[in-house]
Amino acid sequence: MHAVLVLGDQLWANSPLLRANSPSETTVILIEALSESKVVWVHKARTALFLSAMRHFAQQLRADGFKVIYSKLADTGELSLPDRVVQLCQSHGISHLNLLEPGEWRLEQDILNATKQAGVGLRIVEDSHFMCSRAAFAKWASKYKQLRMEYFYREMRQQHQVLMDGKDPEGGQWNFDADNRSAFPKSGPGEITPHCGFEPDDITREVIGEVERLLPDNPGQLNSFAWPVTPVQARQAMAHFIEHRLPKFGPYQDAMWTDTPFGWHSLLAAAINLHLLDPREVISAAEQAYEQGKVDLPSAEGFIRQILGWREFMRGVYWLDMPAMRQANHLKAEHPLPAWFWTGKTHMNCMKESIGQTLEHAYAHHIQRLMVIGNFALLAGLSPQQVEDWFLAVYVDAVEWVELPNVAGMALFANGGRFTSKPYIASGAYIKRMSNYCQGCKYRSDQKTGDTACPFTTLYWDFIARHEPMLVGNPRTALMAKNWQKQDDQAQAAIRQTAETMLRNLDTL
Repeated sequence: MHAVLVLGDQLWANSPLLRANSPSETTVILIEALSESKVVWVHKARTALFLSAMRHFAQQLRADGFKVIYSKLADTGELSLPDRVVQLCQSHGISHLNLLEPGEWRLEQDILNATKQAGVGLRIVEDSHFMCSRAAFAKWASKYKQLRMEYFYREMRQQHQVLMDGKDPEGGQWNFDADNRSAFPKSGPGEITPHCGFEPDDITREVIGEVERLLPDNPGQLNSFAWPVTPVQARQAMAHFIEHRLPKFGPYQDAMWTDTPFGWHSLLAAAINLHLLDPREVISAAEQAYEQGKVDLPSAEGFIRQILGWREFMRGVYWLDMPAMRQANHLKAEHPLPAWFWTGKTHMNCMKESIGQTLEHAYAHHIQRLMVIGNFALLAGLSPQQVEDWFLAVYVDAVEWVELPNVAGMALFANGGRFTSKPYIASGAYIKRMSNYCQGCKYRSDQKTGDTACPFTTLYWDFIARHEPMLVGNPRTALMAKNWQKQDDQAQAAIRQTAETMLRNLDTL
């Protein structure tokens, strides 16, 4: 007997494995495994989203005529997901499994090993939900000594004919990033059209109850859970974003403000990563909105670049560089993760806001992740593996293929610039320019030394001092190093001393 194993981030009705035969001839296995919420200390909302979406998907499969073998948390118990796979195959007489490519190297290896040892045949099929296959990306990457998303993105635009005017990019340029970096006005963001949320139904409420009961000590809360858990809901959320929020997304995609956790962002990444939404339909909807004059080109292009560019690029480099990417620590960063990463109780207002909303909503947008949380982790020399575990744990859209390269490569420079040209570091001045977080903060963004020195500013200069030889040799960071060298010995010593005190006392910042 053959069966299709569907993982929790592969909830795609158009999966080639589900369309290969008629539903009446196809047995589908879905498994909830509590162990997957313990690999890292997972946010309750992330677990609840996966489980609710899986149960809704199983319900739809049954309605469509598929035979579904579904293992709930109580059925799986303490077994790992691969061990439960083997157990179900043996109890149901299943000799062969078909599986779309998993989104995590660890899980793929564990399933391969478990099925091999049990004598269960396993066929892994390309996940055509993605617009660039692993093999195609590897072929593209083989042409370059340095991998750069911009060149990959241009080829993807040409290949899929997205925002193209014949052979040329729409508007005469490939990238409108320079038009999409505005901060909110000093008066604040003004009225922002709310994102499309969904009241939990019976299935979701049941899941929330189980998560609260079985994972009471896990981080985060579920009071505000409103994520789409079905393809229908995901498409409603997409249509709402395209119509009401995309027009303002572009200019303010990097802006931050207190009590404004979502800004003009789409909040669609989780639905796309779980395969509830096809990236092609999201890209097409944004492109049509531009063509109909509802959205300007910078907003449409900036949004499409995140999906057709960064999303596909991140997956490509993940599978190209695993498992070495997970162990990478180019800068030899070893400080443990401060305890307030799990509580948000820090005197740094920007970190308090960004982590606080993360714990509440399991969400933060890309600048909060990269230039606030990630920037601090880089400047403070936090252990890459501990930071990577935290990012994988706390965000609803975190699947390792997208989380790990973004954190290890973009945020932490842990892979030594494999696909980035410089470390993404910034002082407190950047946060002050892009947000109102500095208002009312204990620390002063313009102070490098003393009790009220901003940790971002002090550690920025200390990072430059620690890594001066590397930064001097890079044209994109040489000016940073020169600005450090211009400071006299006394000023440098004071900064280094303040930084040393901060690094010894990270838990109290």
